[in-house]
Amino acid sequence: MPSLNVSPEIERLISLLSKLPGLGPRSARRAALAMLKNPNKVMVPLTQAMSEAAEKISTCSTCGNVDAQNPCHICSAPGRDPGSICVVQDVADLWAMERAGAFRGTYHILGGTLSALDGIRPEDLNIASLIERAGREEVKEIILAMNATVDGQTTAHYITDHLQDAGVSVSRLAHGVPVGGELDYLDDGTITAAMKSRRPF
Repeated sequence: MPSLNVSPEIERLISLLSKLPGLGPRSARRAALAMLKNPNKVMVPLTQAMSEAAEKISTCSTCGNVDAQNPCHICSAPGRDPGSICVVQDVADLWAMERAGAFRGTYHILGGTLSALDGIRPEDLNIASLIERAGREEVKEIILAMNATVDGQTTAHYITDHLQDAGVSVSRLAHGVPVGGELDYLDDGTITAAMKSRRPF
């Protein structure tokens, strides 16, 4: 990013913002300017919120979600069905499922997908802990809500193979998820239809 004629503090702010997904250098400059023009309404509360998040947010030891408590609010909620686990690639996918309101079970976040190109192996993901959870008596169904990409489907097949002896039903999302599509970019109705139309893997 070319250097601006601004103070090092502002340049560092812009540089850090540009590292966020969806924010390139130009968007980062606009965001930084909006914060600097409204320090009391935007920058100070944002700084406080980020500081609190850094201090209090951790990873759920059960599912891998991010929350201020461990186990997270979803894992510890009394109304959730512990017998049904929806497997997703990352936290954004969990949030997409929750936003749709189509699922009332629990989740398991893998932390990515298998990828020979990127050198991501089974031991780099939360697959072993999923297999351990699937072996618990209360678990009846594993729903594979992987992105409909080559790596997503490869990961789903790998998990299915390793759950054969777990004695659980394994299903996957069906209608509504296009090939190459990612859950975080789908609308709520599409996710709901996909969840209701899941089929054995």
